[in-house]
Amino acid sequence: MSRHSKWSKVKQFKGAIDAKRSASFTKLSREITVAVKEKGADPSFNVRLRVAIDRAKKGLMPKEVIQRAIDRATGAGGEAQLEQLLYEAYAPGGTALMIECVTDNRNRSVATVKHLLSKKNGTMAGTGSVAYLFDRVGTVHVPDPLPAERHDDIELALIDAGATDIIEDENGVDIRTTPSNLMAVADAVAKCALTVESAEFEWIPKTTVETDEATGLAVEELVSELESDDDVSRVYSNLA
Repeated sequence: MSRHSKWSKVKQFKGAIDAKRSASFTKLSREITVAVKEKGADPSFNVRLRVAIDRAKKGLMPKEVIQRAIDRATGAGGEAQLEQLLYEAYAPGGTALMIECVTDNRNRSVATVKHLLSKKNGTMAGTGSVAYLFDRVGTVHVPDPLPAERHDDIELALIDAGATDIIEDENGVDIRTTPSNLMAVADAVAKCALTVESAEFEWIPKTTVETDEATGLAVEELVSELESDDDVSRVYSNLA
């Protein structure tokens, strides 16, 4: 009996890991597909695709799954086409949310987002009623600090490439730019012999909202639930 019980727990544990990996593969595949749709299927000219493929490889995604995601974007895979959706919402405490989705079923996505919002006292907002609180930017993330001996030279090179802001903290460096200059800045980062961990478009709040601890935790729980859904790719908030 004990042997059966132990095997059952092992199967449950393995099943949980497989489920998480499957969910991760789904999000990674969709990230690749979106990148291809935006700038084409050649990683040499599409930095977002290059980064997405690298991330997929680090996540142990098989080559054939990566290729299938690329084929899906170009229409060669014969699968249902994905589309990008953007939802605006309010979370507890009046916190604003921008919710990005990549989905093959628009009706399912909106129903799921509405359901998750209602569970955590959030509400959908009309188009434009939240977006004006954010700026759309391109962000290149470098996981390591800028080398001290080359710090000024690197900053000048990044500014020349189009960087509008360089933010350094304990998590590395975020280089922000206009969406149209994202690839140029990412290439400049690479030429400076720095690691590009991610290169993507983000919604950055113009101002932030401070809440009490309980409300802040409620917003974080809502964002976590939203991001756990396969159709949701990113959630941005103006929570302080």
